[in-house]
Amino acid sequence: MLNIFYRQNGKIILSQSEKEFSRIQIEDTVWIDLVNPSGAEKRAVEAFLGTEIQSRAQAEEIESSSRYFETDDAIFANTNFLTPGPEEYMMQAVSFTLVERSLTTLREVPLRSFTELQRRLQVNPKQYPSGFSVFASILDQRVDLDADMIELLSKEISQYARRINEHEDIDEELLIDISRLQENTMIVRENVVDKQRLISNLMRSSKVPSGLEGRLTVLLQDISSLINHTNFCFERLEYLQDTVLGLINLDQNNIMKIFTVVSVFLMPPTLIAGFYGMNVRLPMIAADAPNASFWNWIIILGIMVLSCAAIWYVFKKKKML
Repeated sequence: MLNIFYRQNGKIILSQSEKEFSRIQIEDTVWIDLVNPSGAEKRAVEAFLGTEIQSRAQAEEIESSSRYFETDDAIFANTNFLTPGPEEYMMQAVSFTLVERSLTTLREVPLRSFTELQRRLQVNPKQYPSGFSVFASILDQRVDLDADMIELLSKEISQYARRINEHEDIDEELLIDISRLQENTMIVRENVVDKQRLISNLMRSSKVPSGLEGRLTVLLQDISSLINHTNFCFERLEYLQDTVLGLINLDQNNIMKIFTVVSVFLMPPTLIAGFYGMNVRLPMIAADAPNASFWNWIIILGIMVLSCAAIWYVFKKKKML
C-alpha cells in the first residue's frame, strides 16, 4: 500500500496512486508511507526520490552500529518498532529515508503510531511543515507507546509481587513467568536504546533543521528516563526471582525438616522394638514362656512412648520444632 501526503494550497492531500508522482514536486511532498508495497510501488517511489530505498531484509541485516548513515542527498535510518503479542513482544523493522525535506517510510505491518499521525497530519497541516517534523512526531509517539509498555510491565511486576507477598501459587510456573517478564523488559530496553542512538545521530546531522534540536533534546531526556525505569523494573524482577527461589528453598527445607524429625522420633521405638524382637532371653519375658504376657508388651509400648516424649521435649526446649 502506498500513501502520499503532499502540500497543496495550504492543505495536505492524501493520494494512494503512484501516478500522482508525475503531478507533484519533491519539495511539495511531506511524507511517503509504504506499507508492504508491491515492486511497482517501490520502484515508482525510488524513481521519484532519485535514490534507492532499503528493503526489509536489508534493514534487518544491517548491524546496530550502521543503522544510520548519510549521503550527500539523503539520510537513511533503520530502527525496530515493538508490537505487543499475547506472550512476548515482536520487533518490526522500519526504514526511514529523508530526501531534501521529504520523508519516506517503509514497513511491513500497520503500526499504531503511524496510523494516528496520518490522521493528525491532515487535521493540523501547519504543525508538519516538512518530513523532518513528521519524523520527529513518529519518534515522539513511539517513545510515548514505549512508555505505556513499560508502565504495563511495571503493573504486571507489581501483581507478581503481590502474589509472592500473599504466598499465592509459588511454584516453578511463577519462576517461568518472571523469566518471561525479564526477557520482555530486556526487549523493551533494547528497543528504547535503539531510538536513543538514532536520535543522537540525527542531532549531529547538519541536514536537520535547527528548529527541531530542542524537540529532539526533550526526546532524548524522555528516553533516558525510560531506560532508568526499565533498569528499575529489571532489578525488581531479579529481587522477585531471588525471593521466589528463597521461598521455594524454605518450603523444601521445611519438608526435609519434617522427614528428619519423624525419623528421629521413630529411632528409639524402632531400637526398642528391634531389641525385644531378638530370639534371646530378655528382661520382662518369662524364661519358660516363648511369648511375653499382656502387661509385658504394654510396658514396652510405654517405654517407646516415653522415648518419643523425651525426644519431643528436647527438640521443643532447643526450639527445633
